[in-house]
Amino acid sequence: MQFQQLQYFVAVAETRHFTRAAELVHVAQPSLSQQIKALERELGADLFRRARGNITLTDAGEALLPLARRILADADTARHEVQEVAQLRSGRVRLGATPSLCTGLLPDVLRAFHDRYPGVRLLIEEGGSHDLVRELARGALDLALVVLPLPTPSPALTTVELLREDLVVVSSPDAPRPGRGRRAVRIADLEGERLVMFRHGYDLRELTVAACRAEGFEPEFAVEGGEMDAVLGFVRAGLGVAVVPRMVAARSGLGLRVTPLARPGLHRTIALAHRSDVAPPRAARELQGMLLER
Repeated sequence: MQFQQLQYFVAVAETRHFTRAAELVHVAQPSLSQQIKALERELGADLFRRARGNITLTDAGEALLPLARRILADADTARHEVQEVAQLRSGRVRLGATPSLCTGLLPDVLRAFHDRYPGVRLLIEEGGSHDLVRELARGALDLALVVLPLPTPSPALTTVELLREDLVVVSSPDAPRPGRGRRAVRIADLEGERLVMFRHGYDLRELTVAACRAEGFEPEFAVEGGEMDAVLGFVRAGLGVAVVPRMVAARSGLGLRVTPLARPGLHRTIALAHRSDVAPPRAARELQGMLLER
């Protein structure tokens, strides 16, 4: 049974005339008649009673008609849904990002994407790079913003460097200035400072702790285990200082003193990652382009 045969059958059933049905579906009348006969042979039953000037449905035809209409309607719905996605009037993008990027980089880009494609749903998953790489590998995400180098290099992922971001020290304006009042803080100046530290799995935690150890000291934590918003709130409350991305500090600067790190400072490289073996959906590719163009 062919889809086209069902179209022809419904056209004849509705017009009760083979010639008018052929005109309706834009096919020659002999071709339409041949296809109807082929459908009847396949089903093993006549679908029409044919008399000069009088075409009526048999019992088999009456039984097939609502089913054929439903099949054609479902096909039309499927075609419409696919076109909606293809033309970016609907669909979804599953994007993973570290919490600091959700605070700093993403809001403006996602707003621009939503303005351009309001029908596309944006599903955001926050996590550390290690977790996001795992979610990409198992197909739970289309794209992810991760910190390079990856905790576990994966040949199954393609990464494109997006930006290199400076880290800064944030503190409460009511607390003494870190680094004994210097305009720029050295990593060594953080020795003896009480740090507000992120939870395990945060890229910023590993980066800060490694930098302190490279200077020969173990950082002292005032409080640890927070997400980005919690860390910034604890700093505002005067519990300690924290090392955060410049973009986050700029967006969350109210109630925070921002002090740059002295050269060479600390930096992190942000990359956009996706699976190498599967092309991202079109909506995800559009978001990818907007992120790379920012």
